[in-house]
Amino acid sequence: MARDESDREDLLREATALGRRAEFRLPGEPDTVTAGLRNDGRLSIWFGGDPAYHFDAEGRLRRAFVEGRLYRTQGTTLARLTRIRMPGATEMRRHDLDPDELADFIRRMRDRLARFAAALADGQAALLRSVPADDDAFVRDLRDRLAAILAAPAALAPAIRGKR
Repeated sequence: MARDESDREDLLREATALGRRAEFRLPGEPDTVTAGLRNDGRLSIWFGGDPAYHFDAEGRLRRAFVEGRLYRTQGTTLARLTRIRMPGATEMRRHDLDPDELADFIRRMRDRLARFAAALADGQAALLRSVPADDDAFVRDLRDRLAAILAAPAALAPAIRGKR
């Protein structure tokens, strides 16, 4: 993982775990949006380098990176992990979001995803690059996945094994 999580050079090239991925330019957005699917169906979306949202195959939020902080599902809430860098070590400080914090986080995430989904649906999202380059179905699949995530009640993935 990068020492500075917000320093992403080329997500499309770096995100090799995503078998299908693409980069888009959205109207009014200063940064590109990169989205990709793993072979097992997990979806990841980066708005520039921050925020980033990672969903499981069922469309439930698994992890996120927002405003320089990592978030990880605990099954019933999200844990906000703040990296405290010290010479020779990094400490992770954890805070489990209370219900109001979780609701605000989910609302902001869904607003961002809805704007992206609308740009895809309206043809306003300009496809800049994709891997593989000839995957014409990816945009349609991405649009369908976003529509399913936004149509369902917000859900968190089960807690990540081995993490508390």
